[in-house]
Amino acid sequence: MKELDMNKLYDGIIIGGGPAGLSAAIYLARAKYRVLVIEKEKMGGQITITSEVVNYPGVPETDGTRLTENMRKQAEFFGAEFMMAEVSEIHPDGDIKEVVTEKGTFETLGIVLATGASPRKIGFEGETKFQGRGVAYCATCDGEFFTGLDVFVLGGGFAAAEESMFLTKYARKVTVIVREEDFTCAASIADQVRNHPGIEVHYQTEIVEAGGESTLQYAVFKNNETGETWKYEPPEGKSFGIFVFAGYAPATALFKDFLELSEDGYLVTDINQKTSADGFYGAGDICVKNLRQVVTAVSDGAVAATSLEKYLSGMYEALRLPEREIPAPKREKPVDVPADETKDQSGFLTEEMKRQLKPVFEKMEKNVILKFYTDDSAISREVQGFASEMEGLSPHIRCELEQDDPEGMEYPAIQICDGDGNYLGTSFHGVPGGHEFNSFIIAIYNAAGPGQAIDRDLLGRIKKIDRNIKIQTVVSLSCTMCPELVMAVQRIALENPRIEADIYDMAHYPELKDKYQIMSVPCMIVDEKDVYFGKKSVEEILGLLEK
Repeated sequence: MKELDMNKLYDGIIIGGGPAGLSAAIYLARAKYRVLVIEKEKMGGQITITSEVVNYPGVPETDGTRLTENMRKQAEFFGAEFMMAEVSEIHPDGDIKEVVTEKGTFETLGIVLATGASPRKIGFEGETKFQGRGVAYCATCDGEFFTGLDVFVLGGGFAAAEESMFLTKYARKVTVIVREEDFTCAASIADQVRNHPGIEVHYQTEIVEAGGESTLQYAVFKNNETGETWKYEPPEGKSFGIFVFAGYAPATALFKDFLELSEDGYLVTDINQKTSADGFYGAGDICVKNLRQVVTAVSDGAVAATSLEKYLSGMYEALRLPEREIPAPKREKPVDVPADETKDQSGFLTEEMKRQLKPVFEKMEKNVILKFYTDDSAISREVQGFASEMEGLSPHIRCELEQDDPEGMEYPAIQICDGDGNYLGTSFHGVPGGHEFNSFIIAIYNAAGPGQAIDRDLLGRIKKIDRNIKIQTVVSLSCTMCPELVMAVQRIALENPRIEADIYDMAHYPELKDKYQIMSVPCMIVDEKDVYFGKKSVEEILGLLEK
């Protein structure tokens, strides 16, 4: 075995930055091991789209973002390191495991897999055709599209029950379709749904078909007890929505070839969260389990980490590794910041956000200019405020409020330009807050260099495109699926001067929603004609552009 460099070797790498991964990081880092958490989209995972968390013990009321942000701070306090990157491969053989990402390959003694799960499709006729035009999978992301319309929720579990109540904020009426004889979630939650005046429930019923022309115009349902079918059609001139909450598909593609999975594709672990291979542990929604909630994810992470601790102790002895000298935490102990105090009184950027941006900006190699085009609208005034906060964060960033009125400009717009003021092909229309702030910062980082690593073959395919392409991407700032698409589109535009990427905050561009009949985000429009829904990687987008 090659000589080990303890300065490069991690004791544990945690893949996934949701509650399970963050819990594992807290326990492992507190035990004075060197820990790296790798997350591809947003720290906090899917719980960050939950606007109200009221069943986490000891925390009477919070939201998903705030809860997981405090977890991250706690892990960081104990010394855990964090990195935003997508893992492409895991090399499991030998005592030293390798985790391959676009930012490099990292060595570790043990791995905690906390990659989570994504919404599962049912497969009814019309589901794929009308995804984004009536069929949706995230109430927080897409609920607003169905304001004043009828909505059907498919599912009888916790997610279906919780999201059906959330959708009453927007929908004229919510109808829950449950295949079983009753809800499969806790009775307390089910009772809230049954007793809600804006919700109707049909048991032992399933959807058969959904159809229409450009948007949903009808749906057919079947009562499995009686065999009868019935058809729903909205009032004339209206559409409606179908939200699918039929469980989740576990994200196990990275390790399906060398770890044992269940028939449903979930990761098999023992009582100590150990997988079928030494040095690998699982936690959270990817595991075989009866209850998928934040509290069980956190429990899994803690168990996985403590089990990995025992494994690491044995590995240190077997490999005769020197004990690490982990310095005591230098930062102040993290405290829970009240929700109304997480933002500076005067603006968008908190002191914590500025602190996190500092090491990113310090790596920049070239200057960039952010050109802010605004008019007299309220959102433009917010953009001007955002400009004043970005100014001064880095000597490599200069902000300019433009006074000219370019032909065809869609206000407001934030253009990323090089140090000489030349437009680099990507703009954000609105204030890049919420889940899109990271996407915006990464675009600046990629423009200024050194930028994120990118596969050489993908880079070659980007540069090979020799026609002018306009890509419009419509997002919601509360959507966790949008950033992956936004970052991919921006990266393609930054690497090819013939491609232009415009990102729109849906809340301020209703005309795009109407023009392209958008009822779900993220939505990508190519050359103002071809419309695609859902998150996509650089490779997936290139496949569409190369057609």
